[in-house]
Amino acid sequence: MGPPAGESTSYDAVDARVQEADTALPAARAAAGVALAVAGVLYNSWVLEVFLPTGLDPRHAYVSELYAMGQPFRRVFGTAEVICAVLLGWAAWRSRSLAATSRAEVGGWWALVGFAVWSLADVAVPMECAPSVAEGCRAVHPLHTVTSALVHFCLFASMALLVTAARKGRQGLGPVGRWGPWLSGGALVSALGTVGALLGLAGWHGVAQRVHLLLVGLWFLLLAGAVGRDRHGWGPRTGTPSG
Repeated sequence: MGPPAGESTSYDAVDARVQEADTALPAARAAAGVALAVAGVLYNSWVLEVFLPTGLDPRHAYVSELYAMGQPFRRVFGTAEVICAVLLGWAAWRSRSLAATSRAEVGGWWALVGFAVWSLADVAVPMECAPSVAEGCRAVHPLHTVTSALVHFCLFASMALLVTAARKGRQGLGPVGRWGPWLSGGALVSALGTVGALLGLAGWHGVAQRVHLLLVGLWFLLLAGAVGRDRHGWGPRTGTPSG
């Protein structure tokens, strides 16, 4: 004797939802991974200066100067920054809502959302001029300097928290635990190499910043690979993440 008709219908509905989730989650995981990977490439859109006559010397110019007011290709580089930020924000939000299994991981994805938000603000309040080529142009532009500082705060917070989550045994983030400390250490050292111009010690900060951006791009690609291959954390979240 089978279950009552109403109970059978309920079981069928549950099975349908499970099958739908089994189909949707790999697609969501793949989409987040692709978004992170594309963002990692766009974050280094400065390489286009090799082909474009920007008039800036990459050795001594900040990347932000590429989309400073009055620069010939500011729309190109500014648009790349905006697309990168939108992709990162979406991927981080998606990963936070579906994959995060600990407070550290949730915090790491939230920090990456913050990174995306402040990156958009960074483009919205660009440098008023390019200090490496404009006479009398100071390297410190108050609003832009503040948004850039907040971008870096969120970046290193995301690195610290996601590496912590990985090293606490989050299986899907294994590569992040192995390579994350090296990338975050290199990114921090290279970031410190960019502050000379802000202190009146101009010269070669462009090289340090471009090394920094390459390492951050690799960080995003590392996250892309981890998220795209993750089979452990993805699923509807219920309850409070563990510590």
